[in-house]
Amino acid sequence: MIELRHLSKEFGGAAPLKDVSLTVGDGEVVAVIGPSGVGKSTLLRCMNLLETPSGGQIFLDGEEITAPGYDVRAARRKMGMVFQSFNLFGHLTVVENVMLAPMDLLGVGKQEAYDRAMALLRQVGMADRALSYPEELSGGQKQRVAIARALAMDPKIILFDEPTSALDPTMTAEVQRVIRDLAGSGKTMVIVTHEMEFARAIASRILYVDEGGIYEDGTPEQVFDHPRGDRTRRFLRRLRVLELNIRSRDYDFIGAMAELESYCLRCAMPGKVRTRVLLAFEELTQQILLPRLPKPEIRVTAEYSEEERRAGLTFLYNGPDFDPADTDNTLAYTLLKGVCAELEHGPAGEEGFTNRCRLTIREDGGENKGGSAPAQEKPSKEENHEI
Repeated sequence: MIELRHLSKEFGGAAPLKDVSLTVGDGEVVAVIGPSGVGKSTLLRCMNLLETPSGGQIFLDGEEITAPGYDVRAARRKMGMVFQSFNLFGHLTVVENVMLAPMDLLGVGKQEAYDRAMALLRQVGMADRALSYPEELSGGQKQRVAIARALAMDPKIILFDEPTSALDPTMTAEVQRVIRDLAGSGKTMVIVTHEMEFARAIASRILYVDEGGIYEDGTPEQVFDHPRGDRTRRFLRRLRVLELNIRSRDYDFIGAMAELESYCLRCAMPGKVRTRVLLAFEELTQQILLPRLPKPEIRVTAEYSEEERRAGLTFLYNGPDFDPADTDNTLAYTLLKGVCAELEHGPAGEEGFTNRCRLTIREDGGENKGGSAPAQEKPSKEENHEI
C-alpha cells in the first residue's frame, strides 16, 4: 500500500501539485487522467522520489519514505517505473537491459538474473529478441522490454507514465495487452494515460487530476458515465467531441483527416466505423459542399457515443439552402449514402450558418441499428420532373 499525505510540489513559481492526499491499496489498478500540464506525471515522479516533494509525506507499507535519511534506493526497489520514452540502454542487448538492475541493486547472480530475465521476456512476448539491441526494435517492442525490466526488480507497485503516448495504434495495442495481463495477475499499478477506453477497461479506479489536485476519484463507471464535477464533465466532453472549422478552399484537409482519425482512435471506434467517418467527411466537404460554396464557412462536429456505439457528424454551412441530395456529384452522394444509417438536412438554427446536415454513421453490415431511418435515395431528375 502507498499513501500520500498533503503532498505538494513546486517548480519556481509554479505548483503542479497542491495538497494531494491519496491511498492506493494492494492489488488496485489506478488510472490517472486529466488535461495536459496539470501534474499527472509529476505525481508519479514524486511517488517514487524521482522528484523530491516540496511538502507532505509518502508512506509505503506504513514506512515514511520521505523521512530525512531514508534510503531512496530502497523505495525505488519497491516501485518500478515505466516511462513513455523507454529509457533502455542502447549498448546493451534486450536481455542485458533486463538483467542489469537485479545484478547491480539486488546482488543477484548472473545466471539467476538471466533465467529471471528470460522468463519475463517470455511473459511480454519478447524472448525471441533477447539478443537484439534496442535500435533493432519497434517502439512497442521497446516498451514491452521496459515493462520486463521494471518487473525484474519484483516491485510491489508499478508506475506507468503515458506508456503508449509515443506509439502508433498497432504498437499501442501490443503494450496495452501486456499491461492488461499484469492487471489480471493482481499487480498494484498506477497508470497515467490519455487512452480513455484503455483506462476504463483496465482500471479498478479512476483519478481525474486538474489544477494541481485530485478533482474526482471513483470507479470507471462513475467517473466516465456519471461524473460529479463540472471540470470532469467538460474534460470528457472535449474528448468525445471534435470540432473542425473550414473557412477556405486552401484548408489543410490532410491535417484535418489526420486529426479526425486520431479522434476516432482515441474514442476506440471499430475500424469499419472509423473508415466510414473519414469517408463521409471527405465526400461531403470536398466533393459536395466546397463546389457549391464560393466563400466556404463550414463547421464539422464529430461525436461518438460509447454507450450506443454510435458515431455522428454534424455539418453547419453557409450559402443558400442546399440539401446534399441535390448535388450533381452523384458518385460522391452514393458513397456518402453507403456509409450512413441516417442523413438529414435542414435549417442550421445557429448564427452565421444557414444549413445543417446531420449524418449517423452506419455501424456494420447493411442493417440499421437503433431504429434510425436509412439515408434516402436521391430521386432522379426524371422522377422530380414527373412529380
